[in-house]
Amino acid sequence: MQSQAHTHDPLPANSPRGLSHEEVAKRLQQYGENTIYHRKRLRPLIAFIKKFNSPLLLLLIGASLLSYFLGQRVNAVIIIVMVAMSAVLDFVNSHKSERVAEKLVARVASTATVWRGGEKKEIPFRFLVPGDVIELSAGDVIPADCRVLTADDFFVNQSSLTGESFPVEKRATNGDLSVDVPALGEPTAIFMGTSVVTGFATGEVVHTGEHAEFGKIAARLAGTEEETSFDRNLKDFSMFIVRATFIMVLVVFGVNAYFGRGVLDSFIFAVAIAVGLTPELLPVIMSVALSHGSLVMAKKNVIVKNLGAVQNFGGMNILCTDKTGTLTEDRISLIKCVDLLGMESPAVLEYAALSSYYQTSQRSPLDTAIEEHGKVDASPYAKIDEIPFDFTRRRDSIIVDHGDKRLMITKGAPESIMTVSSFAGAGKKPAEFSVAEQKKARDEFDLLSGDGFRVLAIAIKQLPKEHRVVYGHEEETGMTFLGFAAFLDPPKQSAALAIKDLEGLSVEVKIITGDSEILTKRICRDLGFAVSGVLTGDEVTKLSDSELREKAIVTNVFARISPEQKERIVTVLRHAGNTVGYLGDGINDAPVLRAADVGISVNNAVDVAKETADIILLTKSLSVLHDGVVEGRKTFQNTLKYIKMGFSSNFGNMFSMMVASIFLPFLPMLPSQILLNNFLYDLSGTTLPTDHTDPESMRAPLKWSMHEFSKYILVFGVVSSLFDFLTFYLLVAVFHLSEMHFQTGWFIESIATQVLIIFIIRTKRVPFFKSRPSWYVLSSVLGVVAIAWAIPYTPIGALFSFVALPPMILLAILVIVAAYLVVGEIVKYFFYRRFANAP
Repeated sequence: MQSQAHTHDPLPANSPRGLSHEEVAKRLQQYGENTIYHRKRLRPLIAFIKKFNSPLLLLLIGASLLSYFLGQRVNAVIIIVMVAMSAVLDFVNSHKSERVAEKLVARVASTATVWRGGEKKEIPFRFLVPGDVIELSAGDVIPADCRVLTADDFFVNQSSLTGESFPVEKRATNGDLSVDVPALGEPTAIFMGTSVVTGFATGEVVHTGEHAEFGKIAARLAGTEEETSFDRNLKDFSMFIVRATFIMVLVVFGVNAYFGRGVLDSFIFAVAIAVGLTPELLPVIMSVALSHGSLVMAKKNVIVKNLGAVQNFGGMNILCTDKTGTLTEDRISLIKCVDLLGMESPAVLEYAALSSYYQTSQRSPLDTAIEEHGKVDASPYAKIDEIPFDFTRRRDSIIVDHGDKRLMITKGAPESIMTVSSFAGAGKKPAEFSVAEQKKARDEFDLLSGDGFRVLAIAIKQLPKEHRVVYGHEEETGMTFLGFAAFLDPPKQSAALAIKDLEGLSVEVKIITGDSEILTKRICRDLGFAVSGVLTGDEVTKLSDSELREKAIVTNVFARISPEQKERIVTVLRHAGNTVGYLGDGINDAPVLRAADVGISVNNAVDVAKETADIILLTKSLSVLHDGVVEGRKTFQNTLKYIKMGFSSNFGNMFSMMVASIFLPFLPMLPSQILLNNFLYDLSGTTLPTDHTDPESMRAPLKWSMHEFSKYILVFGVVSSLFDFLTFYLLVAVFHLSEMHFQTGWFIESIATQVLIIFIIRTKRVPFFKSRPSWYVLSSVLGVVAIAWAIPYTPIGALFSFVALPPMILLAILVIVAAYLVVGEIVKYFFYRRFANAP
């Protein structure tokens, strides 16, 4: 990482003079404004034209033009409308990164309190420069990366950057101020976009704009988005169709021209086959399927922002998630109060509660957790004084009267409390806090820390009751050590079941968090989440991408991970062939949400995360993901049915037509008939998004690759072509049909086999008996076949050069279609026995 160097003399911590106006102007010129995104002017026309660089869209445009010149103007209009819809949707979605960056700007578009020329002023964040001295108090958003100059009970919530569940104490810099700003984990550094929880501080600005940690995140968001798993597979499919179409067109045109059928007629026939091979309705099928799936998911508290992500949601086999708020409640709770032997101690709870109740200085989140644990009856006590917390002592004290007794109650860091304690125990006669007792206390503290608890120690001291009302920290000696208050962000009760549900869907959960490995392992243990391996941020830094890829596959807990490392982990998992989802809600999650195949955020996330995410959960819980994944897989499955339908019959029939044109003295089907066939075939597939899916098909992520579908081409395409050749023999050698009768006979056989095969390939089960299609699919398929068989007997048939066929020929074709379906079912049975994991 590059640092933004500057050469100014650092401001002494005890001087609030700030920079002069002349120096500010110079540095503003040198470093630029404290903004993280510079809006660029868009050229909408060029951006829109670039959306047509998809091979499939270009092929569809060509098919539309050819259909128009072949007289199929309705078909041409349908194709071009689908292409335009696809391009418009892509164009609108392409501004996602720009909108995200605008949200980042909005987050820091506020004012800061800064010292300039010896005066304190309120200025917009964007005019801050390195070297400025700013003042911060509770509720402020930190406007730039700074080093802390002074601090008073200063706690910062930086979970949006680091993922830490607890607010972090920050202290003043003690050392060389000329060195660069420390790393995220340092207690003397604060960062743009985080917020002040309690206390007061002054800080010196070190990094502004794109050089701040927040700015680096914005820069990564503005980059080119990597293709998702589904995008890559769709591009592979499109290129396959383009290559297959090009080869068939050349072969058909060459053969027919060679046999003297006329160059123009041969060309038109070849083009018609090309159009027949093109899946014109694929964009519409996908849009309808995705829209239908998103509506169902919305009813289950899963909002789909990017429709294309539904496919990746269904194909997801790894879910990476932060710990805080997903596996935990995202709130600090007091879990238990124990003595130095680990036994429950009501005295520790009582005095801790009194301390928090009477404290009036800056309060830490731990005080709030103590109060929320349970109300304390403070009426028997009267407050006399308090000694506030400071970073040197790392403790605070209150003095109260209780009857005829005066008590000092002190709480703070265990090491600090132990150094001022001389006794131990809550009884009337406390024992000496001997070396042995101190060891017991340290052992218990280590045990609690090792379990992931944040720990405070509690001690008391009886003071003489006198008229004195002011006390100092010099009284904090000779105290009686009582025990420990242990805090934790507790695990969600629903998370354990949700993880098991996701595992039942073959989705592996990996935890990536900025918290410590100790705390994370504790949460995993409470959830019953088996830890297969742990990698820390320091260990990740030392690994090459190939080494990290190997370890990331077998590791399911990543702790103390920086924002850049989160993105790197998700990227290497994707490059290993996985479809990766990421669930996050902080600023630091924005780049990794964008890097994942499917980014998932929650409704109460920061705006940047919600803008970047593809899917928004209305409840921050893994439990709602189960239904979302199932619906994603249903949508994915129904989209694949259309593609398998094309591979199993349409592709085979077009291949048969190419072969038949070599041996027949006439064209096996006229170009207009091919286009009508293709239109009716595509029309029957428009209802597939509503189809039912088998439960067992939801148990594992769906994979779509050309390697897998090549098996369909080889097996089902061959079966389709064999029955086509049988039909050719029957129509020519047995019935001796003329050109128009032959073309009519093969048209109705072709459309029937192409469309009815959907009942076979839509399920791995026995169709109808063990898996029924939806009413819409059943109606559209049978309706299209009925229309196609009726056309030759209507006036419309004459427009396409169809003639009426005798009943005997219709019966023979019906037998061939039925035999094809039976053989297709038998082939399917053996196909899935041989290729059990095929889609």
